[in-house]
Amino acid sequence: MKEDFLENGFVYHIYNRANNFENLFYEEKNYDYFLSLMRKYLVPVCDIYGYCLLKNHFHLLLRIKEEEEIAENLRKKKAYQHFSNMFNSYTKSINKRYQRRGSLFQEHFGRKRITEEEFLRKSIIYIHKNPLKHSVQNDFENYPYSSYRSIISRNDTQLKRNVVLDWFDGVENFIACHKL
Repeated sequence: MKEDFLENGFVYHIYNRANNFENLFYEEKNYDYFLSLMRKYLVPVCDIYGYCLLKNHFHLLLRIKEEEEIAENLRKKKAYQHFSNMFNSYTKSINKRYQRRGSLFQEHFGRKRITEEEFLRKSIIYIHKNPLKHSVQNDFENYPYSSYRSIISRNDTQLKRNVVLDWFDGVENFIACHKL
């Protein structure tokens, strides 16, 4: 797969970590800023199904929108460029705020194309349970930097909540599958 290749209409598990075992997030406002950049750079070109931000890495589950779903003025850039712009913007901000230099993220973000519905469900559960896997918090349901709570709530969200809940046949089964 070409380094910069993300195909329109496909779902991807996107992930990356900081260089040199550094942190990506130093304090709470960094997480919020990263999420605001996701809204700015990714929501216009992606349907976001889930995320988890941990101190030194992140996971996203999203679908690259079909070209006709993307505003005409954004179609010029390939999806990969929107990710690059987001990561560059975040890096510049962190570098300035914390007097650091150089790249923050590993050179190429990881991506796995997901084509089977069963793997979609497993991926969203994996992403939400990541705080447990890395011993960050032993209660993933209340981890503040994951999409889990947004999906089970009724509050407004930019996540494609109804799509995710459809994968699980409703909120009750979504919660039950996460507890297995």
